[in-house]
Amino acid sequence: QVQLVESGGGLVQAGGSLRLSCVGTGRTFSDYAMGWFRQAPGKEREFVAALSKGDTRTDYADFVKGRFTIARDNDKNTGYLQMNSLKPEDTALYYCSATYGLYGTTYTGSSDYDYWGQGTQVTVSS
Repeated sequence: QVQLVESGGGLVQAGGSLRLSCVGTGRTFSDYAMGWFRQAPGKEREFVAALSKGDTRTDYADFVKGRFTIARDNDKNTGYLQMNSLKPEDTALYYCSATYGLYGTTYTGSSDYDYWGQGTQVTVSS
């Protein structure tokens, strides 16, 4: 199995940028499809972005399209979520996730994923 550790969260002003990182250990991270989810206080966890096994396909929630980019550096066993043009409503705890999955397939449901990190807090001030 793979273990995931996120980092890169913090406090940023509206319009700013952050890059979240997710280091996968225990197994080759590129063998897994990857996802990012977020959960704001009092709300359910929601899908943000996904990357397929093989890094051939990406998928994004409508509210982040054009602002966020998911990527992975397989040499470093690290996934990323580049977040630009941040808004106060992006404030949440962001989680990295992984599932063995099918090559070339993205997964947008939290129940699709077997492995989760502990989360990293992103706070966007207005």
